[in-house]
Amino acid sequence: VQLQASGGGLVQAGGALRLSCAASTRTGVMGWFRQAPGKDREFVAARRWRDGNTQYTNSVKGRFTINRDNAKNTMYLEMNNLKPEDTAVYYCAATTRGLIVSSIGNKLEYESWGQGTLVTVSS
Repeated sequence: VQLQASGGGLVQAGGALRLSCAASTRTGVMGWFRQAPGKDREFVAARRWRDGNTQYTNSVKGRFTINRDNAKNTMYLEMNNLKPEDTAVYYCAATTRGLIVSSIGNKLEYESWGQGTLVTVSS
């Protein structure tokens, strides 16, 4: 699966951005991870398409939302009330498998990755 991510940019704290990730084919689970400078890549959010089960890391719950355009095989991450600590390179990821819920947040379960898009939130 090939993934094309876009939508990053510079925004002030409290602002909003929408990230997009277009997949070349249908997938089982698609998600977003992020990596801040000097830190490990961490899970942000993901959705299992067959049943819509969606997981968010605690720090983004209530602020970020995953949406999907089925016709375009495209996933969106709507990010609201952004905070400086959200600053990172965001990567979309996908697997053709249907993961169990406890594995959705594990980056090792994803075999396809997009190129990353930088989100910078200024205070």
